[in-house]
Amino acid sequence: MDNHPLESLMRSTMENLRDMIDVNTVIGEAVLTKEGTTIIPISKVSFGFASGGSEFLTKFNTNVNKAPFGGGSGAGVCVKPVGFLIITEDNIRVLSVDQDNTYDKIVDTIPQVIDMVASITKKKKSSCEEQ
Repeated sequence: MDNHPLESLMRSTMENLRDMIDVNTVIGEAVLTKEGTTIIPISKVSFGFASGGSEFLTKFNTNVNKAPFGGGSGAGVCVKPVGFLIITEDNIRVLSVDQDNTYDKIVDTIPQVIDMVASITKKKKSSCEEQ
């Protein structure tokens, strides 16, 4: 039994979507800087898909299996940058692209503050040991 034209239409659209979206769309290619830092872009990918069709019976053709078919399908893809994963020799950070509110900014800066406090205490401890 032959596939219905709507099934072929949906399969074709889904295959084209699969070709457009892969894992490299969400987690981008890593970029290595001269200093040894690795930067990995992270994106949010959303897509939608719709397909439909109808068979047209005429007064000359009343056989449902031989009725003319009309159909269409469509898809939409949205890729939105979310941030960057920054990997250094001794640190991993997520740098957000979209910081809408103050809370996001505070959460993003907490690791930097901890690193600063740790380096200050390490310097004070080493200077105390030298004296």
